Amino acid sequence: MLLRSPVNVFREIFGVRVMNAFKNQLTPEQESRLHALDAWHRALDNRALRMDCPDAYHDELLRQSDEMDRLGLLTLSEWRDLRRDADEAYRRAVAGEDYH
Repeated sequence: MLLRSPVNVFREIFGVRVMNAFKNQLTPEQESRLHALDAWHRALDNRALRMDCPDAYHDELLRQSDEMDRLGLLTLSEWRDLRRDADEAYRRAVAGEDYH
C-alpha cells in the first residue's frame, strides 16, 4: 500500500490557505515530521531518478525512512510501511512500469 504525503492530503482536503493557518499551531516535532514525510513522498514521486537509476531511487527512499526512524519521527509500523512502499516502488521501477 503506497502512503500519500500527509502534507499533500492536507492540502487536497483543506487547501493551502488553511494549511498556512495551522502552520503556527504545530509543534516543532510535528512540523519536522510533516516535512520529512513530504520529502519522502517527493522522493517516491521522483520519476526521473526512478527511471534513470532504480537502485539509487530505492536507496534514497530507504535512507530517508531510516533517518526519520533514527530521529524518532516514525513509529515502528510507519517505518516498516515506508520501507515496504519503497521496496514495492523499486520492484515496479525495475519492471519498467514508467515505460508502459
